[in-house]
Amino acid sequence: MKRLFLLLIFAMSNVSAAEPVILVLGDSLSAAYGIERSRGWVALLQNRLQETGYPHRVVNASISGDTTAGGLARLPRALAQFQPEILIIELGGNDGLRGLGNHQTRDHLDQMITLARNADSRPLLLGMMLPPNFGKAFTEKFLGIYRELAARHRVPLVPFFLAGVADRPEWMQGDGIHPTAQGQPLMLEHVWGRLRPMLDGEVAGDTATTHSGTILK
Repeated sequence: MKRLFLLLIFAMSNVSAAEPVILVLGDSLSAAYGIERSRGWVALLQNRLQETGYPHRVVNASISGDTTAGGLARLPRALAQFQPEILIIELGGNDGLRGLGNHQTRDHLDQMITLARNADSRPLLLGMMLPPNFGKAFTEKFLGIYRELAARHRVPLVPFFLAGVADRPEWMQGDGIHPTAQGQPLMLEHVWGRLRPMLDGEVAGDTATTHSGTILK
């Protein structure tokens, strides 16, 4: 009986280890800030994968308040631990809101993409836009970071992660920054549109296109 139990544990661990991993490295937008974690877009992604027959396991390594510097510092260990097939990078919004230099944000994201590629992980980049009160020049340069990196590295890009959500006050929490549970399904759809071709083995082309979504208010 004891031997049978050990064999079952061994078999279960092998099944778990064989599951391809999608690692989400993000900030509060992916950490389900202010809502039940089970209603966040990352949890909804795991449900979608199961419903559509994909074997992938989603690991959410997102931390509220994180910056690209924090994500870059955490990434090597996360890549080594989870060996993800796909890395979803959702960072940079806090850099912009804090007025950190665009060149630092660009460099950190660039290094994260390179680290992922070197670890045989395929990156997916989620872009962000800043509130208009930051000024047109700054917001356009910030948005350009994601387009530039997606084009240079030829990685899939969601141009504006909160498109169609940020301009609906009823879908935003009182701080005007974080979406409510009602906005999470649309956020998932933005990601799914770029992620599913990756799951099906399609090679990323020039996905650094503009988006008609309204900028974050």
